[in-house]
Amino acid sequence: MDLLSQKAGLPAHQRTDRRELLFIDLDLDSLAFLQLQGELKRRFGVELPDDRAQSYTLGEIVDAVDSTATAA
Repeated sequence: MDLLSQKAGLPAHQRTDRRELLFIDLDLDSLAFLQLQGELKRRFGVELPDDRAQSYTLGEIVDAVDSTATAA
């Protein structure tokens, strides 16, 4: 949620721990996804293909970061 707020512009009142929500459910656009995608790559080495940018769930994004951290 911190990265979504800082890099993708997620308003504080929309922060959530609901892993099943889609990226698009948070009213974030493709530009917000690209900003998040770049930051995840820079900080964690995580690559999220942008061919399904609006269909990622929050849980999938967290799991991608976790699996990369575990593998390292």
